[in-house]
Amino acid sequence: MKKITISNEELKMLSDAKSTNFPKYVPQIINLANQNAQGTRPKVVGQLSDLLPQFLQESSDTSIEAWEKWYSQKFPGAIDEATGKISIQLENLKEAIDKIDDSIIKEWVKDLVITKTYTGLNIQELILKKIANEGKRNYRLATTVEESKGIDGYVADKAYSIKPTSYESKNMLNESIEVTMIKYAKEKVGLKITIEE
Repeated sequence: MKKITISNEELKMLSDAKSTNFPKYVPQIINLANQNAQGTRPKVVGQLSDLLPQFLQESSDTSIEAWEKWYSQKFPGAIDEATGKISIQLENLKEAIDKIDDSIIKEWVKDLVITKTYTGLNIQELILKKIANEGKRNYRLATTVEESKGIDGYVADKAYSIKPTSYESKNMLNESIEVTMIKYAKEKVGLKITIEE
């Protein structure tokens, strides 16, 4: 069996694309600005994964130059619109970069290493604490013996098993847990929790 690897640089050469040499760090910075600006989203530049196959099917000339011409006719101004969105966001980033000093960097690192690690890896306790606080009750994490029975913690005297919503889809364990299940999903805004009474 023969295996072949084609590098990104070779792919560019095979497509006859113009070589682009950006200054160091520039692609990462533009990419970051684009993520925030959403300049190359389908609503701005079209669904490219659909457009290129359409072009290849419709055109007898499938060169990169023909693709550029075809695309420009279908989406006139899209490249300029994307450029404008990204340019505005880059100005915002330039302003933000000027405000960054060692104390801000230290706070960011602390937030990542301390706060986000604690809240991300200590989800079970934080969920129990939230439920306990709502009813002004006490909570505690399970002992190792209780954990072996599928219990993650207690609020007052009620036992809970706390699992991510992905737990079901993974079907990791075919265990029967005889306590109240709490399922959670991490979302951009926080945790979405479901208590199955």
